[in-house]
Amino acid sequence: MSALARWCFRHRLLVVGIWAAVLVALAVPYATLGARYSDAFSLPGTESSKAQARLQASEPRQAGDSDQIVVHMRRDGSIRDTAVRQKVTSMLDRVAALPSVASVTSMYGPEGAPRISKDGRTAYATVTFDAQADRIPVADVTRVIDTAQAARDADLQVELGGQAISSAAEGEAQSTEAIGLVAAGIILFVAFGSLLGMLLPLLVAIAALGAGLLAVGLTSHVMTLGSDAPTVAALIGLGVGIDYALFIVTRHRTGLRSGLAPEQAAVRALDTSGRAVVFAGLTVVTALLGLLVLRIGPLSAMGISAATAVLATVVAAVTLLPALLGLFGGRLLTRRQRRALTARDAGTGHPPLNRQRHGTAQSLGRWAEQVERHRTLFAVAALLVVTVLSLPALSLRLGTSDAGNDPKGTTTRAAYDLLAQGFGAGSNGPLVLVAQLGAPSDGPALNRLVSAVRSTPGVASATAGPPAAATGLSVIDVVPTGAPQDEATSALLTHLREDVVPAAERGSGLTVYVGGTTAASGDLAALLAGKLPLFLGVIVALGCLLLMVAFRSVLVPLTAAVMNLLASAASFGVVVAVFQWGWGSELLDLGKAGPVEAELPVIMLAILFGLSMDYQVFLVSRMHEEWEHTRDNHRAIRIGQAETGRLINAAALIMICVFTAFVFGGQRVIAEYGVGLAAAVAIDAFVLRTVLVPSLMHLLGRANWWLPAGLERILPRVSIEGAPSREPVPVVPVPVVPVPARAARADRTAGLHHTGVATIASRPAVVPPPARPEPRLRQDSTPRAAKSVAVAYLWWFFVGLFGMHHFYLGRTGRGLLHLCTLGICGLGWLADAFTLPHQVRSANARIAQQDVAPRADAPALNDPVH
Repeated sequence: MSALARWCFRHRLLVVGIWAAVLVALAVPYATLGARYSDAFSLPGTESSKAQARLQASEPRQAGDSDQIVVHMRRDGSIRDTAVRQKVTSMLDRVAALPSVASVTSMYGPEGAPRISKDGRTAYATVTFDAQADRIPVADVTRVIDTAQAARDADLQVELGGQAISSAAEGEAQSTEAIGLVAAGIILFVAFGSLLGMLLPLLVAIAALGAGLLAVGLTSHVMTLGSDAPTVAALIGLGVGIDYALFIVTRHRTGLRSGLAPEQAAVRALDTSGRAVVFAGLTVVTALLGLLVLRIGPLSAMGISAATAVLATVVAAVTLLPALLGLFGGRLLTRRQRRALTARDAGTGHPPLNRQRHGTAQSLGRWAEQVERHRTLFAVAALLVVTVLSLPALSLRLGTSDAGNDPKGTTTRAAYDLLAQGFGAGSNGPLVLVAQLGAPSDGPALNRLVSAVRSTPGVASATAGPPAAATGLSVIDVVPTGAPQDEATSALLTHLREDVVPAAERGSGLTVYVGGTTAASGDLAALLAGKLPLFLGVIVALGCLLLMVAFRSVLVPLTAAVMNLLASAASFGVVVAVFQWGWGSELLDLGKAGPVEAELPVIMLAILFGLSMDYQVFLVSRMHEEWEHTRDNHRAIRIGQAETGRLINAAALIMICVFTAFVFGGQRVIAEYGVGLAAAVAIDAFVLRTVLVPSLMHLLGRANWWLPAGLERILPRVSIEGAPSREPVPVVPVPVVPVPARAARADRTAGLHHTGVATIASRPAVVPPPARPEPRLRQDSTPRAAKSVAVAYLWWFFVGLFGMHHFYLGRTGRGLLHLCTLGICGLGWLADAFTLPHQVRSANARIAQQDVAPRADAPALNDPVH
């Protein structure tokens, strides 16, 4: 890491130019091709999927997306009035002639009576498109909206609802990243007191986020990515990008203030905090890629897109950031700090102590001492807080919110409310029963099914179409009495599938599948709930393995896993209280109370496990460094908590601001992520990592660092914070004054008990070793092997990239893109062939020099002090 940091620092203009070229190279094709996001998803093996497939094969015109045009008389009058009828009919005829519209079923047709409300003031027509919502051009849907709403006047209200209408009418969510950036900038300015110190993490995060989002947009052309994928990627990428840059810049400023040259400070920051950033970023990527085990297309794609954004932030932190550190130099310090650095104290050679920082450190040190002294009380109190926040999660109900949760003032929300008032809430999400007759003699069984469905509690109406003569397929529209997101509708769906439909099929050749949008949402929730234990087990196991390798401990990874589960449970409790119970959702303009989105738990768990590992790495790595040096568990925990607390708190505040900013984007799903992640970070940073983790580690004692001998031999050794560096104590020249032998002996004896400079006799004195020597770090007996980590990562990246594209692109026939990828990989291999030997020779030379050179902070015995 130090070699990479030094190279980027010395070639800073080249690195900045490379990053600018990469952004341009990604932006040009993105501007030309754009993005191709699609919310289409299939759930193979589920009943709703089978119903859709059967409908698509037999009646493709009925398999397209069905939306509604709702008309309502604002004043006295009826939809059946002649003038109103002529105006509405003319509008529906124009809609039927538009592109992508397969058919329009009017409320004035032979079967239109059920489409007009009892008071005659509200009616709706059904627009059936020729494809599913994600495959309909947005321009075609917009024409339908404009044509329908052109019939509005002072008396007639026209609104539209449905999946395709919702996707096109609402457009993209409001961009709220700027709010998070402004809030993060304020926190950074308060923390650093420097304008450049504030701008640097923001510049790195913005550059990384731009590269990540452009890459995600281009990836949407080769794999299916949902429309929420870039927003989730921005959510996580922006938060971790600022935090990673913050960690490194803070370490760099500490080096500058201790008197290091800018290059040396940057190299040391990257070799310590940079290592932790890389490790923390890999844990986040690992957790996000754990979504692949679910084998659900949209969720896997969302994990890949978010992991891409995080990888971009890690690469920017270890390449672009040291280059910018080289450009800014010592200007990252405030003017007062630069003046204090130049005006060193004449007696010690150290810069004067910063009072504000010293005061903060003292307060954090006192807090760490309080946690150590009252560890049992603090642990119980923290567990009580987390338990109370987690209680609402016991009533978690997964599902999909409907248009009733759309913001007020939108046409989809108005159409939903009009249909609910005129026909009941269930008319907004009817169930679709696809009945396949095995023979003409199955007609009586179909009739019995329709009668049984109509008499089922919770069913408002059931309308069956005649069986098709060619295919024997009949479609039954079932309108529940409850809204699509109501728990009663979910219970009705289960009852129809498990009781009503099997009873009608018995003794006949009738095959019935219950489908529709509401049924598909229920199937998704059930599928995810079933796979949640597997997903949770995978990410917990991977996280524990990574932390076990990093900290050579069994209890530290297990403690981290428990903390992650507690933070997740508490955040789920907050989400349930706000969105499912409705505590404040209307105030946030996020609709009424409803179920929690089905995919939220798995995606939030992936993100939270990654982010929680970040804090665990930065907190425990400092504790582990002190433990390796002193073997004093309580001291290690106390120092680690005191020295990292300020940094973790600032990073947590930045993430909370970024995540909270996404709540105001107007999308309920993204708002759920924002509230959940902000609550999780607050609980994790200010309750778990500040109180519960140190308390438990104090209670566990030396067992925190226990590792079985078998695992000690098997696990590889990885240094997160690098080799701990001890700054040499400056030695001030002292005049040589002849003193009596007895006084000289007394001076030498006194010198053993303080760190100051003792009076030296006229001839060089032999300094005996300290009475209690400082424990040395454990050294491996095996010789150190030189490794070029950056080049090795680059090598395997190109190999993996080539293998993935060869497997995918070669099978889909995208020859040009395949050839381009092969060329990029070839250039990468060619570069590796020339750079890898040079990197290895340089690393070997540095290691040999370090092994031969004496320690700078450990003067040899019998050496005179000058």
